[in-house]
Amino acid sequence: MSMFCFQCQEAAHGTGCTVRGVCGKEPQTAAYMDLLLYAVRGIAIVNRALREKGAADIQTDRFILDALFCTITNANFDNEAIIARIDKAFEIKNILIGTAKKREIALPVVPEVNYFVSKENYLEEAAKVGVLSETDEDLRSLKQMVIYGVKGAAAYTEHALNLGFEDKDIYEMIETALAEASRLDISANELVSLVLNVGECGVRAMALLDKANTFTYGNPEITKVNIGVGSRPGILVSGHDLKDFEELLEQTEGQGIDIYTHSEMLPANYYPAFKKYKHFIGNYGNSWWRQKEEFETFNGVFLFTTNCIVPPLKNATYTDRIYTTGSAGLPGAKHIPNRPEGGKKDFSELIAHAKQCQPPTEIEHGEIIGGFAHHQVLTLVDKVVDAVRSGAIKKFVVMAGCDGRMKYREYYTDFAATLPENIVILTAGCAKYRYNKLPLGDINGIPRVLDAGQCNDSYSLVVIALALRDAFGLKDVNDLPIVYNIAWYEQKAVIVLLALLSLGIKNIHLGPTLPAFFSPNVLKVLVEKFGITSISTVDEDMKKWISA
Repeated sequence: MSMFCFQCQEAAHGTGCTVRGVCGKEPQTAAYMDLLLYAVRGIAIVNRALREKGAADIQTDRFILDALFCTITNANFDNEAIIARIDKAFEIKNILIGTAKKREIALPVVPEVNYFVSKENYLEEAAKVGVLSETDEDLRSLKQMVIYGVKGAAAYTEHALNLGFEDKDIYEMIETALAEASRLDISANELVSLVLNVGECGVRAMALLDKANTFTYGNPEITKVNIGVGSRPGILVSGHDLKDFEELLEQTEGQGIDIYTHSEMLPANYYPAFKKYKHFIGNYGNSWWRQKEEFETFNGVFLFTTNCIVPPLKNATYTDRIYTTGSAGLPGAKHIPNRPEGGKKDFSELIAHAKQCQPPTEIEHGEIIGGFAHHQVLTLVDKVVDAVRSGAIKKFVVMAGCDGRMKYREYYTDFAATLPENIVILTAGCAKYRYNKLPLGDINGIPRVLDAGQCNDSYSLVVIALALRDAFGLKDVNDLPIVYNIAWYEQKAVIVLLALLSLGIKNIHLGPTLPAFFSPNVLKVLVEKFGITSISTVDEDMKKWISA
């Protein structure tokens, strides 16, 4: 069975995965995801029509978030879990259509609306509705930018929802994007505008999640994070969902086991609310793609609250100690069910399992510093402005985004190490692991790497940039001494990019390679309108961006 997927940076040969995903996704899984996305587009179209008459269904909005989230790169590899969502999608759409008929609400005449498939035909039908079903290369490129953007926005919105924060305008923006991208008569120019609208949706989603996180757990603080280990069995938590993390901390308190963050969950260490838990030891390991080696030495239990999952090798010793929850899924892993209405998730099985394990093997020792989200940095803004005016700080380089497994990403380590001592790095997301342990020092007490947090905390970097613009009395944020060197990998990075574009940020350097879903003509528009370029070599980029 063949497949076609080009949604992530590691798309095979820079064009797309056709045999098996570089991420580990099997062709059948890719097909089920294609079908799920097509079904969700139908739901979005119908619910949008109902919304215009004041009859939209909030549970449908929430289902769309989960369905989109589970198709993000490295989130879910479990065919049965995806099939269950397809079943649910057709069930929901049937109910929505019934509501429209009862209320005499006209529905758009597009194939997605009345599209239903019996389960035995899922794979056969999936081949007809995938990415390549749009034969025009440029329309395909723009439509996928829209879809990948709303996937990222959906992920951030779901995290906020888990903390009790919702914004119906975001639901409407996501549904509108999916519905418009399904139009048979939509033009390239309309799609370019739609891409920017999705970027605006991303800004709202990141702002909502920032509000949810800080209201619930406090503003991130400058924190020295322990990267060593304790002497008790441990649970290693990966992903991005802070609500899951909180409930696990509560349920493990006094249980004789320790909790560690891994990769994307590192910023949990910065939130004041989590510092009261004495069994929260710190961060173990590095970026997500190092799982195959670092999970072998951790010895304990693993909880994936979201992506990024790396499917274990067949001879891995830790496979039976992996648990997933939420939109994450992995064949053979035990899945923790969603929390009941008004209740909490039950992590008792995972906790009992952890108690039977050996303590982690230490792989490094010391501390790393982080917690430089917008609230914290804005308390230092006068100090930062003085450093810039005195010449102590020459420029800022935004190196936010994602990490990945390919050797050519060593570029980012070399770039950070080569930067002059008067340059400050602003970062968020797992891209930080390429340089957050380098001895880069500080400038007048200001660390040269300011880590705002998770990928969604790129919002903090925007807030910081806007505050600096105002502090310097500038009219345009693009006049600041800031270079944007963004590393991308999956769809949450896509929505961050689109959010920056919607805010008028220009001259973004994107790497390590440009997306395979950028057609030549679409790329030309992005270059001409927004100044997007790719990276080259460290030496060349230093000359163009830093020394100039």
